[in-house]
Amino acid sequence: MTEYAETSAGDRIGFDRYGPASSTGPGVVFVAGAGPFRAMDPTTTETARLAAEAGVVTLVHDRLGRGDSQAAGDLTLERELSAIAAAIDEVGGSAVLVGHSSGCTIAMAAADAGLPVTGLALWEAPVGQFDGGAAQFETDFLRHLDRGDHEAAQKEYMRDMPPEFLEGAMQDPAWPQIVRGSRTYRADARSLAWAEEVPASERYARITVPVLVMVGEQTFPGMTESAEMLRDAIPSAAFRVMPGAMHEWEAGPMAPVIAALARA
Repeated sequence: MTEYAETSAGDRIGFDRYGPASSTGPGVVFVAGAGPFRAMDPTTTETARLAAEAGVVTLVHDRLGRGDSQAAGDLTLERELSAIAAAIDEVGGSAVLVGHSSGCTIAMAAADAGLPVTGLALWEAPVGQFDGGAAQFETDFLRHLDRGDHEAAQKEYMRDMPPEFLEGAMQDPAWPQIVRGSRTYRADARSLAWAEEVPASERYARITVPVLVMVGEQTFPGMTESAEMLRDAIPSAAFRVMPGAMHEWEAGPMAPVIAALARA
């Protein structure tokens, strides 16, 4: 059953919470990347359910502008961090953040900003993956988004993904809905640019909590290199190859790893 919470920025997020309602921790909050929300992401929901069976309080929320977290205006990174802070409050006041794709850089930005983050689980963070750099990627994406051309913004956002991703999305009957969702990617683009704005050793210097950087056994070119870079740049980071393919993890093997990180 969907629950709701107000953020310090005045937004309302919809979420599902799993695990003992009376528990004050350990907690886990999942941070989606560009696109997914609860109704279309059964893998994350199943992972949260399984981790909760291990005694961890887990929360899956819709990112701002998606699903049950409808929001108007520019959906900035600052507003997303306020949403994460509200989600953390709902699981006891501190939490491991599980980032997927660009959700990894949002999660790292949350830790860097001083939110009560006790650990980071990062799945296939696309850091250093953009031709011309993430700053130029953000500029190009926002040029389309700010003039209201959401289809061009969506195509721009997917420009450095495998070509079949965009081709498949454009053939999907849900393409109009996908296009409308591009307005929710502002925070993703900002966090990806933030990750590259200063040298990695400086950027991640304030992340001192345990960090687990992961890629799937079947992943895309560059993902393993990005993960290894993060492992080397974050002193508290470890690297692991996990069951998964096509940028997705498998819920069964992922849940106990997340629960163990939270309990630690």
